Amino acid sequence: MAKLTLADLKKLREAKHAEMNPRDAAHKDVQIIVGMGTCGIAAEAKKTFDVLVDELDKAGLGNVAIRQTGCMGLCHSEPTVEVVVPGMPPVVYGKVDPDTARKIVNQHVVRKLLVNDHVYDKPAADIVRK
Repeated sequence: MAKLTLADLKKLREAKHAEMNPRDAAHKDVQIIVGMGTCGIAAEAKKTFDVLVDELDKAGLGNVAIRQTGCMGLCHSEPTVEVVVPGMPPVVYGKVDPDTARKIVNQHVVRKLLVNDHVYDKPAADIVRK
């Protein structure tokens, strides 16, 4: 392997910084949290995470932080994805395959509409503040 130059190292650092930027929650008002416990990983949560990142890039949504967490306690419905959008209650989606991940970005995050057939947990209407 050839030695890396200082310019190569700077380029690598910039590429890694850009790759990690979507995970930085600072100054971002929308959060997408993917359950990546062992149950989530076994249910292909990594593929779901990658599709979410790709869809966010395609939509040009720089105000969205995407990150991973451990088990959310909904092992029967993995992969699970929690979405927190201002003005909407936090929602946990279950059985999130790549098509559902695309719907979450394009329907929930962009258009502020729930993906009803995959909602597994949300606050009851009587405790949501208006």
